[in-house]
Amino acid sequence: MAAQKELSGAGLRGQVAGKTALSTVGKSGSGLTYRGYDVSELADKCIFEEVAYLLLYGNLPTQSELENYQAKLKSLRGLPQALKDVLERIPSDAHPMDVLRTGCSMLGNLESETDFAQQNDKTDRMLAAFPLNHQLLVPL
Repeated sequence: MAAQKELSGAGLRGQVAGKTALSTVGKSGSGLTYRGYDVSELADKCIFEEVAYLLLYGNLPTQSELENYQAKLKSLRGLPQALKDVLERIPSDAHPMDVLRTGCSMLGNLESETDFAQQNDKTDRMLAAFPLNHQLLVPL
């Protein structure tokens, strides 16, 4: 039988939960970074689509890349009628995260990913569709 490990009481401090190039937490004492950029700086200086592009493609977009990415997301915004039907049946007092989860699951059933190489395209589709999930329940 293996010896029981003594707990240090330090929570997860010093424990590696996984390795990723996407983000770090507290790497230099405190704070959060996305692909090496401080999150608070990204929040101050970038729009949502720039940060999404950074996370998906590994770098901040040029102006041309940003314009193309925004156009791509705009072209992906429509929701299938079957998804609209499901979202309209959700109680109006449902928590927004529950609506988002349900919308994501249903969209995944309607537009399934057949190849791992499609992951960025599917992510872009979800990023474009999520604001519409919310709008169906909370009119502007």
